[in-house]
Amino acid sequence: MTTPVAPARPAATVVVLRPAPDAPFHVLLVRRSDQVAFMAGAYVFPGGRVDDTDTPEPAGACDGLDTMGRFADLTPLDEARHRVAAIRELLEEAGVLLARDAAGAMADAATAAAMRVALMPQVSLVQHLAAEGLRAALDAVQPFAHWVTPEIEMRRFDTRFLLARVPAAQEASHDAGETTALEWLTPQDALARCERGEIMLPPPTWTTLKRLGRFASIDHAWQWAATTPIVRVEPGFVRRGDITTVMLPGDPTYPLPPGYEPLEDTRFELVEGRGWRPVRA
Repeated sequence: MTTPVAPARPAATVVVLRPAPDAPFHVLLVRRSDQVAFMAGAYVFPGGRVDDTDTPEPAGACDGLDTMGRFADLTPLDEARHRVAAIRELLEEAGVLLARDAAGAMADAATAAAMRVALMPQVSLVQHLAAEGLRAALDAVQPFAHWVTPEIEMRRFDTRFLLARVPAAQEASHDAGETTALEWLTPQDALARCERGEIMLPPPTWTTLKRLGRFASIDHAWQWAATTPIVRVEPGFVRRGDITTVMLPGDPTYPLPPGYEPLEDTRFELVEGRGWRPVRA
């Protein structure tokens, strides 16, 4: 009997960068709680599913509605909803608020903290912001990737990846619920810690960090995110015993899609109890 494939639910994740004194930049990673059903214990970028309340309404409380169009398979409204979801999840999981006041300045730390406490599931983030004279900065999240959870997973997400910069007047903090730790790391340090078995990075997180590690500044990373072709990637997989192997574009079993930038690592193994590791010849 064939096991039915779980539907992939729309989701958004936001990759946040900040200046670093000893490197081009740091990347924000949060550790998923061991109690959650999806990616338990993994270090990931803040994010989650797109909720019904993630709408860009009222439109007057949104900046950047004219910048939609990076995701060719989404309508402008649906792309805006993903951007709103990314901003909301970033506020919920890391306490960072991408919103502007009437003068065009990014929200400060006190405003971010107040908005994080005030959020209610049945009221949209944009409505919360509008009530406080703030506007959601949809132009402060730059789409750059599209990942779909493989069919082997019981919980699947159709996830849009977006890049952002942390506002200068804000500090990040984890939510102590779905996440249990938060760290700012260079891409190289995060990858090295994963190689040593100190943290677990899922393949999309690993791949994103690899790509970001090439850039000499946040501006360079932003320019790449704004211009790189966005290709839908759904990893292939094979399971043998307690080892699951995942294949990405460029692997011999997964032809490289037109316009997709070749990856350095195209195959990963998940060994139960030890996390993901790249497989190299």
